[in-house]
Amino acid sequence: MTVPPLPPGARELPVHRVRAGLWTAEQDALAIEEPLETRLIYHRRGRRRRKTIAVTMRTPGHDVELAVGFLFAEGILNSRSDLRVAAHFGPVKEEGIRNIVQVELRPDASVDLERLKRNFYTSSSCGVCGKASIESLRVSGCARLSAEDPRVDPALIASLPAKLREAQAVFASTGGLHAAALFDASGTLRWLREDVGRHNALDKLVGRQWLDGRLPSSDSLLVLSGRASFELMQKAARAGIPIVIAIGAPSTLAVELAREHGITLIGFARENRFNIYSGERRVRAPRDRKIGEI
Repeated sequence: MTVPPLPPGARELPVHRVRAGLWTAEQDALAIEEPLETRLIYHRRGRRRRKTIAVTMRTPGHDVELAVGFLFAEGILNSRSDLRVAAHFGPVKEEGIRNIVQVELRPDASVDLERLKRNFYTSSSCGVCGKASIESLRVSGCARLSAEDPRVDPALIASLPAKLREAQAVFASTGGLHAAALFDASGTLRWLREDVGRHNALDKLVGRQWLDGRLPSSDSLLVLSGRASFELMQKAARAGIPIVIAIGAPSTLAVELAREHGITLIGFARENRFNIYSGERRVRAPRDRKIGEI
């Protein structure tokens, strides 16, 4: 029997399996977790300066997208014309992994580092740890989204979690990664990114859209493999994504932010059920049934 090769982002390690009292020595596929340092190169008073913006634990792969998506979400990157280059930097480790991405702005690009009032260390489980205050988390520069487009059927929404799981190559091998994916209004998968961190997966996804000039992503449905937190909704609002579907639960702040910005937020999405927490007008309902406004 041919064993399929491991996908990028996974590594085999020895493990002792215990089943019904029997021990066997085998290999187990695990998700790779490595630190990624994001460095920003900018100019101030005619001098070239370098600043470490964040160190986050991530699954290697799509690192430039991750760095760019993070800086976009934080309001450091805005216009694509401000970016000179974004690339890996530093020594190469095993499996070709590099743990530094350097993002360089053009000399005439302005940068507001006051937006980054956070500790430099960001864990893979909580991207907002270290923020100076809850007020500093509020999204700026995000217009309220149109209440109408796109509009989708409940059956399509209920079908997306299974499509997401089928497309998660590293999760299928390791069982240890989160995912964020963009679908179009017909339910076709456009892009998917995986990572040990929920916010990293979304930063990779948004970073790809920003680099390709596809933002705001006003015709897309975002599907999250876990719960919907405030920070994930912040990133979705910044990217102009109108519909967010989470397989897990939303938090109260996530719902509040979704309502503020006109985002349709759906939680507990399963094969035949889900909850709509905001923006229910984008979900088509039977003609003989009224849905009260939230």
